[in-house]
Amino acid sequence: MTDRTVLIDDFLTAQGWGAAARTPLVMDASFRRYVRLIDGKRRAILMDAPPPQEDVRPFIAVQRVLHALDLSTPAISAASVEQGLLLLEDFGDGTYTRLLAAGESEEPLYTLAADVLIALHSRFKSAHAPDLPAYDDARLLDEAVRFVDWYLRLVTGEPAAPALRNDYLDRWRAVLPKAHVGPATLVLRDYHVVNLMRLAGRDGVAACGLLDFQDAVLGPATYDLMSLLEDERRDVPSALQRAMIARYLQAFPALDRDAFAASYAVMGAQRHAKNIGQFARLKLRDGKPHYLKHIPHMWRLLNADLAHPDLAPVRQWFDAAVPPEWRRIPDTVTA
Repeated sequence: MTDRTVLIDDFLTAQGWGAAARTPLVMDASFRRYVRLIDGKRRAILMDAPPPQEDVRPFIAVQRVLHALDLSTPAISAASVEQGLLLLEDFGDGTYTRLLAAGESEEPLYTLAADVLIALHSRFKSAHAPDLPAYDDARLLDEAVRFVDWYLRLVTGEPAAPALRNDYLDRWRAVLPKAHVGPATLVLRDYHVVNLMRLAGRDGVAACGLLDFQDAVLGPATYDLMSLLEDERRDVPSALQRAMIARYLQAFPALDRDAFAASYAVMGAQRHAKNIGQFARLKLRDGKPHYLKHIPHMWRLLNADLAHPDLAPVRQWFDAAVPPEWRRIPDTVTA
């Protein structure tokens, strides 16, 4: 047995779960893994987040904030922070991804998810999480540049020229101020169907279970709504997108609609550029090529957001630096 296996065995034994059957769940793009524990009628989830690559403290901190706001997150019944182990409430198997794949209607699920964001942004005050990092322009730039550093390298086989990289960053600096509309709020950052669940026996927004929120920051209110509706893993019908945006805006009548639309487009373009680069990094650095299958869809989303007039400087960079034949799964591209 590995040292990590021994640590896990000791932790589960100490918490009374040593005899439980263990079923690994689907892994994500991080170093974290999840294991379902079943012991008779008892069920729980083990989060294994090995240090130093992972740190469970942000998950614990954000879970407490969301719980205090009466939103549904898995309860934490035991923790070993130093070892990166958490024992979590098992929300079951009703992820939005599975429900939609089984033919459930999209509109009720997305309406519930939009209402969760309305509740979160209505209830949250910065005093609830004073230590959360700011999703400021420096951090947004660090993410957006992954496109140049990893995707162009994957396509061309060599690092991007420094002048090209610097021009890319300068153009993003020109448009990122448009992202900050209204006061900063809690941004969960991976708010989409993979990380949402429908919970039986709970009413209102509590019927939506929230997962994978440990990377939360203080930032633009548009980000999570955009993440939900411009999902890199699935197409969300345009009519449904418009309906959910209208529902959100109706809840906040003081928001400037044009400023909101500009922020939404900037955040969308930033996220899609980041993720295209990130998925390239997963292949090159981590040996995980299966995320590349999402690249064509993400290009469609990025191109749509770049069409917003306020993104003209960034769009011009892409038009000059990234020809159409590079805007597909990189393995099919000849530099």
